[in-house]
Amino acid sequence: MARRRDDFRPLRGTVYNAALLLDDGAISAVRYKHFLPNYGVFDEVRVFRAGPLSGPVGFRGHRLGLMVCEDMWQADVAECLVESGAEMLIVINGSPYETAKREERLQLALSRVVETELPLIYVNQVGGQDELVFDGAGFVLSPRGDLRLQLPCFKETLVCSDWTNDDDVWDCAVGLREDQSEGEEDVYRALQTGLRDYVDKSGFPGVVVGLSGGIDSALSAAVAVDALGAERVRCIMMPSRYTSQDSLDDAQECAELLGVQLDEVAINPAVTAFDEMLQPLFSGYEPDTTEENIQARIRGILLMAASNKFGHMVLSTGNKSEMSVGYSTLYGDMCGGYNALKDVYKTTVYDLASWRNQEKPEGAKGPAGRVIPERIITKAPTAELKPDQTDQDSLPAYSDLDDILGCLIEEEMSVEDIAARGHDQKVVNRVWRMLESAEYKRRQAPPGVKITRRSFGRDRRYPIVNKFKGPA
Repeated sequence: MARRRDDFRPLRGTVYNAALLLDDGAISAVRYKHFLPNYGVFDEVRVFRAGPLSGPVGFRGHRLGLMVCEDMWQADVAECLVESGAEMLIVINGSPYETAKREERLQLALSRVVETELPLIYVNQVGGQDELVFDGAGFVLSPRGDLRLQLPCFKETLVCSDWTNDDDVWDCAVGLREDQSEGEEDVYRALQTGLRDYVDKSGFPGVVVGLSGGIDSALSAAVAVDALGAERVRCIMMPSRYTSQDSLDDAQECAELLGVQLDEVAINPAVTAFDEMLQPLFSGYEPDTTEENIQARIRGILLMAASNKFGHMVLSTGNKSEMSVGYSTLYGDMCGGYNALKDVYKTTVYDLASWRNQEKPEGAKGPAGRVIPERIITKAPTAELKPDQTDQDSLPAYSDLDDILGCLIEEEMSVEDIAARGHDQKVVNRVWRMLESAEYKRRQAPPGVKITRRSFGRDRRYPIVNKFKGPA
């Protein structure tokens, strides 16, 4: 493609994040991003050089104010553009999805419109890359801040906008105004998009899921079927002597509802072999979590073997609550190439499962109606690694745990402030210690879809080694 060098002169050896204006088969203008975010998942200062505050670009006799993503989040760039004669603001974005972020973007755009009295076009990327999901949902605001166009979320869309000029003020005609998904639907579609693009763009033929009869694996399988189609999802039930008949029946029913292949590989022979192998080494020691973890690791080996043999990626199924407090086994249930539920708290897992039984999200390849057996949602969660085990033997009730974790991770509240919300301070201290001590596990976990303001990954840069343990 030809380019007109007199319109932009980048310094040799420098890299910019830039917006390019294309006209008549050529690059007619370039504007470099001025504000480079360096927080959360963003590392732009390490990659790009900041561009100068620039004026608008000319386009067929008109002056367009181009901004790149973060430039809209600060007032300076828009102020410079309007003072330099821009007639409208156009913002291109790679803004990752987070719950409630769509409203935040709209309010920031409204602030720029109020300050400049210019119309604003907001365009956002759609799709998934690694742990990030880009939800689209572009829009157009009038010079008075009225919503003229609203594009759908999680869906590539091309819309032509109609503009008029009255007394040198541009305004857009009212057009498509798509209702935006919210709540459980919004989160579910983000998980669906993130998993779909991770698998497809990485070239995997499908995924393999350890279907235990529990809520996490059932929801993971449902998201996988909706993202990829039942023919690309393979499930394996791996019972031990502690696996209840209810779990066997629930896994079978879940597979039938989703229309996926379910294989069964019992782990008892491997457990017995490991017991015999380790007996001389463990002689004189009572059984403890060591033996429980061996079961989880045997299952991990089986899933990885299926992945190697059939080419399907292992989909890990742990949730954010478990990942936060280390209620997971390295090289066991943490095995996998990706985890759709990595940033989803346990209480939200239940909400999503109940919602999916009532609704089928747009673009889903799975069946309508109930896809998760009701008993999976209502029974007490358990890892079934020893007799009569439940999660609450080791953890606070998930409603309490998730509130404490949300305060610690997303809100960065102090232990005292969290306790003031009605929690026992000893419980808060215990959860805080568990959160900090599990950092080494999370560092080795597979990537997963980000839905909160602070996920476990590039959002949370915390040292593994930390001698300070806090109060008992």
